[in-house]
Amino acid sequence: MRVTSDFWVSAFIRRVGLEGGFATLRRRGNAEAGAIAVTVSRAADRLVALYLQAPQSAFDDGRPTDRLFVPAWPEVFVEEMRVAEKLERETRFDPDLWIVDVDDRDGRAFVDLART
Repeated sequence: MRVTSDFWVSAFIRRVGLEGGFATLRRRGNAEAGAIAVTVSRAADRLVALYLQAPQSAFDDGRPTDRLFVPAWPEVFVEEMRVAEKLERETRFDPDLWIVDVDDRDGRAFVDLART
């Protein structure tokens, strides 16, 4: 059984903190099943990564309950303006979207990535 988005985000924010990063909730989506987007700011170069939930087709049969993510761009870290524009489009398309911002010196995302 998949946990609710609200529960997953709360646990994720706590996990980031325990592993030395800092996470904040920028936008609250649907508590039960809203999709989740994670931004990651890397202090060294001021670039930002955006990870979006992977489509259901990315799930293996053995892991149907996990939330997997994919980077929004092949180059992963991009200018902040590109991330802002993409998130604006995503929230217009999906008003139930959650957005969590992560600040991590090393640029760690703390999410499980889907195999591409």
